[in-house]
Amino acid sequence: MTDTPLKLFNSLTRRLETFQPVHPGEARVYSCGPTVYNYPHIGNMRAYVFADVLGRTLTARGYRLTHVINITDVGHLTDDADAGEDKLEKAAAAKAQSIWDIAQHYTEAYWADIKALNIRQPAHWSVATDYIDDMIAFAKQIAPDHCYELPSGLYFDVSTVEDYGRLARAQSDEEGEGRIEAVEGKRHPADFAIWRKTPEGEKRQMEWDSPWGKGAPGWHLECSVMGGKLLGFPFDIHTGGIDHREIHHPNEIAQNQAFCGCGGLDDPLHSGARIWMHNNFLVDRSGKMSKSAGEFLRLPLLIGKGYHPLAYRLMCLQAHYRSELEFSWDGLGAALTRLKRMVMVAERVQDAQEGADIHPKFAPLLDKFDAAMADDLNTPVALTAMEEALAMKKVTPEARRAVIARMDAVLGLDLLSLRRADLRLRPGDATMTEEEIEAALTRRKDARAARDFAASDAIRDELSAQGVDVMDGDPLGWEWSLG
Repeated sequence: MTDTPLKLFNSLTRRLETFQPVHPGEARVYSCGPTVYNYPHIGNMRAYVFADVLGRTLTARGYRLTHVINITDVGHLTDDADAGEDKLEKAAAAKAQSIWDIAQHYTEAYWADIKALNIRQPAHWSVATDYIDDMIAFAKQIAPDHCYELPSGLYFDVSTVEDYGRLARAQSDEEGEGRIEAVEGKRHPADFAIWRKTPEGEKRQMEWDSPWGKGAPGWHLECSVMGGKLLGFPFDIHTGGIDHREIHHPNEIAQNQAFCGCGGLDDPLHSGARIWMHNNFLVDRSGKMSKSAGEFLRLPLLIGKGYHPLAYRLMCLQAHYRSELEFSWDGLGAALTRLKRMVMVAERVQDAQEGADIHPKFAPLLDKFDAAMADDLNTPVALTAMEEALAMKKVTPEARRAVIARMDAVLGLDLLSLRRADLRLRPGDATMTEEEIEAALTRRKDARAARDFAASDAIRDELSAQGVDVMDGDPLGWEWSLG
């Protein structure tokens, strides 16, 4: 990679900052993972595409990456309040299943999406329930100076740390997180639960003994504990969706300040991480992005309609991670077409010898690519640089393969493995086999060659009735698609 300094936008300081590792030669990153009470929707997965590109960029720059993604299998309530049902407990009751089975099922579904999107495995998948003893020890340490007990549990007093809510752009209760909790006895509206006691007369599937009674940890506690234990305070970068910037991460920061005995947030290291990064929302105007809406947009749904999952990854890369990205089927289709164009070129050099030096003709494009990624992961510009490299004329297959490998190691589109056939997925409701489609197309070509246009049109209508769109003159050479 180029010597251009890597600049990343720090949500805490609201400015671009040069990446300077806490530990020389290392990059330690924590990403907020899923609450495994339901399937992830494609908006959720945008966060992990972003975190993967960040990790790949750090690796390409020579840092030894340690990436942690947590699995929340306890503690997250049905909203961001401190009272109500645990999401896992509610899902288990609805399905009359063990909460452990529910968590495992949805964890595996999430991992399947991770694999489909070519997201690299982190160093640690940290599962919340594996760290209960550590959470209790953490809470015991901060409780004397920062917490108070109510009948419903142990609460964190946000007035005991400096600059509470700065990440959420909150400087007062009025400007804060919009969170006025209906929990009797709280000292301040923004105070939050560290430990939630099991109510009298109830029995939860997930509950543990603690100094504050039988119960379960608060949602915010787990990330402080796992981040500190696996990466050490302070670590380099904490990532998550922009929705975490307003409630979850400010509370996590407050816990970190309390645990470390840190001062105010003018020094970002006091937050527990040097840099806090947040990806923006994926917006779906149809309203099917929210899990509360019932049927929502999942990666398997996209695949079932014939869209390769890496077309969705490319769709994410086409927008800067801090910009809203609007989802549409037309937009996804355009991303698939763009991916096809890349694969058509890359496929020709997949068998070329590896390890060639970068051809001097590619040097300006590599500089453009590296400068874009150094500019707060500007993937839209980096993509254009890669496409320009793919279009470069009069270079050997070995040289083209080398530059594709260099750039795609960062973007993660798997261009040196994908084949054209991989991108033509069968929708779940398709009835014709590929062999039947190809045979019909052969008959249609023969009819057109014989200028029997009536027969040609009849075959086209027959295919259309089966949901097959014939693409005459398709410049990509795919010839047909399944609608």
